Amino acid sequence: MTPIRIGTCSWADDALSKHFYPPKFPAKERLAYYAQHFDTVEVDSTYYRLPSESMVQGWAERTPDGFTMHVKAFGLMTRHPVKVEVLPEDLRDAMPVDERGRVDRPPRELRGEVFRRFLAALEPLRAQDKLGGVLFQLPPYVVFKEQSLEYLEWARDQLGGDRMLVEFRHRSWLDDENRAETLAFLEGIGAAYVTVDAPKSASAKNLVPTVPAVTSPVAYVRFHGRNLGTWNKRGGSAAERFDYLYSDDELEEWVPTLRELAGQSEEAYAFFNNNSTAQDPENPLGRISQAADGARRLRKLLDVNGVAATGGA
Repeated sequence: MTPIRIGTCSWADDALSKHFYPPKFPAKERLAYYAQHFDTVEVDSTYYRLPSESMVQGWAERTPDGFTMHVKAFGLMTRHPVKVEVLPEDLRDAMPVDERGRVDRPPRELRGEVFRRFLAALEPLRAQDKLGGVLFQLPPYVVFKEQSLEYLEWARDQLGGDRMLVEFRHRSWLDDENRAETLAFLEGIGAAYVTVDAPKSASAKNLVPTVPAVTSPVAYVRFHGRNLGTWNKRGGSAAERFDYLYSDDELEEWVPTLRELAGQSEEAYAFFNNNSTAQDPENPLGRISQAADGARRLRKLLDVNGVAATGGA
């Protein structure tokens, strides 16, 4: 059975920076330190701005052989609104914008140029065999319909030989009516489906059911926490939305599922996206990173149950 590789979504969020690394640890040394404890990570900063090749080269140089980085697609690539000023200067004038200065329905050729620049910047990771996949986290207003399927198929073509990982944020993709077609579609275009653990709601359309599945050689699970009270809080931050400390019982629920997913795949990943802090259960005066804590305890539970895993030890 393939080992389950455990990691966190980012190595530099505020909770990790304050409560995972040694005190006053230099920011430029954090990735190398992280890689001593984990052999995989998600890069979420690329959602907000196109990476530069020199930046990616630095990531490749500061991680050991065998390390895998999954890179979150830039917002424009996943049909999220982005401010025109975050784009390279030479692309700004050509982009249509709305009254709020956000790029508004750019023509396919301009969107394709953004894809090309994004992917070109990842070459240092690709060259060292450290690029896992490109994570397409769709916005909650992208629903299951023919136009959405066509866009995903087009986006998959843009990636060429790079892996596509797809996370849905609207329940229409995974409801009883469309679930089978959604998963078959991803399998057909060679994209990996992303299983999520998130709050449960009968009414919130931007909360999808937990449907463990594998549609490619890669099994991929993201743990978002289960804080229903803050998920759709108006004006809430990401740290508030994902503010949740998993219990051992909640993580143990996942042990048989992760075992099954690993058995169906050639590579298996589990990432913690609960990126806030919590009181340290072992020290009432201390704080911990929820993501690092969840990774550590999941690894322990997998070890106890005889499921091969790396990271978090």
